[in-house]
Amino acid sequence: MIPISACLITLNEEHNLPRALASLQGIVEEILVVDSGSTDRTVEIARAAGARVLSRAWSGYAEQKNYAAEQATHEWVLSLDADEELSTALQGALLKWKAGEPSAVVYEVSRRTWYLGAWIRHSGWYPDYQRRLFRRDAARFAGLVHESLQPAQANARVGRLAGDLLHYTVRSFAEHEANVEHYTTLAAEQLYRAGRRKWRGAMRVAAPWAWLRSYVLQGGFLDGARGAMIARMAARGVRLKFAKLGRLIEQGGRGASA
Repeated sequence: MIPISACLITLNEEHNLPRALASLQGIVEEILVVDSGSTDRTVEIARAAGARVLSRAWSGYAEQKNYAAEQATHEWVLSLDADEELSTALQGALLKWKAGEPSAVVYEVSRRTWYLGAWIRHSGWYPDYQRRLFRRDAARFAGLVHESLQPAQANARVGRLAGDLLHYTVRSFAEHEANVEHYTTLAAEQLYRAGRRKWRGAMRVAAPWAWLRSYVLQGGFLDGARGAMIARMAARGVRLKFAKLGRLIEQGGRGASA
């Protein structure tokens, strides 16, 4: 059997963490939690579940996840967010994989999102493949916004596991709005650092396109009122991203995080 270290990064996740940790029991040989200063019961919950807990000041999503992987005991790492859990089907797929021989250095899984009381099956939110199982010497996370796992070798084979990763995202529309505010700030900073200096035309075109793609082309209308909300917030996110980029340009980059 191939041993796996599950790695999670946390900050005040007492609401989500028990579900994530429970789904790992009997599946992985080690649970490692890298916490960045939680003031709730996150650390207590993690230790009670048998996790090894390390503290590290926040340095960004990708860097936190890379640090966690570097501290793992085993060669193979399963990266899990605190607001996710393994479905029964994915648990079975992992156990089957552990009993065989790896055919790739990175594996992706489909992610299904629970949004405002229902599973989203369209809107560009499903299957939402995520690379989560990897040999830690063969891949690293990269990106300021929505970090992704990048194999060290460009031609490395990426495998796929059956079963869904279940994602319990925002619990209210207000929380969704707050997330959009947060991630659009990071996205604007990323564009600014990449040298992007034109934004008005892009905002006028990209925002309507984001709505059209989510609601029509990606079948958001099939998700009902939730699909309409997701499309609306997708367009809002694009507008905010470019508006914030415009402010950074006008301010000469002042206000961007270090």
